[in-house]
Amino acid sequence: MDFIKSAKKFGVRALLLQGLTFLSVLTSAFMIWKGLSLFTNSESPVVVVLSGSMEPAYYRGDILFLNNGYSPIEIGEVVVFKVKDKPIPIVHRVLKVHTERDTGAQYLLTKGDNNPVDDRGLYNSGQLWIQRDEIIGRVKGFVPYAGMGTIWMNDYPQLKLGLLGTLCVLSLFSND
Repeated sequence: MDFIKSAKKFGVRALLLQGLTFLSVLTSAFMIWKGLSLFTNSESPVVVVLSGSMEPAYYRGDILFLNNGYSPIEIGEVVVFKVKDKPIPIVHRVLKVHTERDTGAQYLLTKGDNNPVDDRGLYNSGQLWIQRDEIIGRVKGFVPYAGMGTIWMNDYPQLKLGLLGTLCVLSLFSND
């Protein structure tokens, strides 16, 4: 009932304007994301570290900026990769590189700095190397702990719903 009173008070035209403004913000964010994806050659130019496997280099909640250039990957680089049929990308350091002489194809073995063994246990069954096409990007920079909000929203889905609901209500009923 309060919604109907508010709608009459602000007018349908004002509510539609608020809705269009909200959609414009979402569309702009999507365009910026896609532009960054094209510029960095990475499907995900920004990622949040979800575990402590790369400590002390990167901690849980750090935001990483990625670039996926065409130059060969070298030992010691930190890469983000996605194993086929597994939904969550992994941030780990390249431990070994095997390059085929004929084709130039690269095969990588990775390991988390804080892990006792390499990542072969994380790869698919029977897979010994990560292929170049599984690399999402190479870490080029980071912001410490700036992604903790993302982790909290994933750990507590009610927080995500509450925040989205609050933002929607505020955008619809702001006087600007």
